[in-house]
Amino acid sequence: MELDEYRKDHRTTFLAGEYERLGGELEKAQSLKVSDPTLAELADEEIATLETQRTDLWRQMEKIVAESDAAEREAVAAVMEFRAAAGGDEAALFAEELARMYQRYAERRGWEVKLLDGLKAFEIKGKAVYEALQYETGVHRVQRIPATEKNGRIHTSTASVAILPIRKFTKTVLNPADLEMEFSRSGGAGGQNVNKVETAVRLVHKPTGLEVRSQSERSQAANREKAMQILAAKLENLNEEKAAKEHSEARKAQIGTGDRSEKIRTYNFPQDRLTDHRIKESWHNLPGIMEGDLDPIMDTLRSKVAEAGGIGAALPEDE
Repeated sequence: MELDEYRKDHRTTFLAGEYERLGGELEKAQSLKVSDPTLAELADEEIATLETQRTDLWRQMEKIVAESDAAEREAVAAVMEFRAAAGGDEAALFAEELARMYQRYAERRGWEVKLLDGLKAFEIKGKAVYEALQYETGVHRVQRIPATEKNGRIHTSTASVAILPIRKFTKTVLNPADLEMEFSRSGGAGGQNVNKVETAVRLVHKPTGLEVRSQSERSQAANREKAMQILAAKLENLNEEKAAKEHSEARKAQIGTGDRSEKIRTYNFPQDRLTDHRIKESWHNLPGIMEGDLDPIMDTLRSKVAEAGGIGAALPEDE
């Protein structure tokens, strides 16, 4: 940042003023050194002291702004979205099972869960929610014998999961002209209407086609605000993905790209095994895992990130 920016920022206005004042004192000392050589030694000491003080002030201003920006950018919640991918009805069923799995995991952690669009999307609030879930984005693959399969064949289906951080402050500004908004009655379990007033909101960002639904709040205004917040997060995430893809070589050392199209796990029910292909680790007890017992997986992921700064993601097609 430039000094003028620090001067305008209420967090650093005073320090910027002191930095500027010391600059004036520094100029005087430098002039004195030139005009009166007999005082050069004293002037040099004064110049060194003033330069050190100015350097310290500049570092303080940098630290204050960086820490404040980090606090403002910290995620206060996370939104999880689930979509069926390849596999028809079995994929849709698996997407719902994944949603329930993460809901149960959230309940185990004592987090608050609010359904935004049935089991397709929900918001989770709690301490360090996004930090815990950030590596869950990607394609989850299931291998099992569907209940409707008469010949005992194992089918492979996929569902995608996306995690969006919801921050207190966002840099994304929404243009009202780019938005299309619809209102409807909020639906409950089984599709019945639980509200006679049109409080549910559907928001579409016309330039990108991104769509958000919210029905968790009691009023139309609150659902509209929630939908706007989530849409801003989606647009920010989209921009971050584009920027990251432009620097894909630098991302090879990461745990994953955070891209929804990246295949990250396989849930093999006949072998009672879950495999995370990014870190080449497997766990058993799929029934327990599907009931939300995800701590061993999450702990291992965090450990791998801490140890190696991330592991590149890859899914062997023959597994």
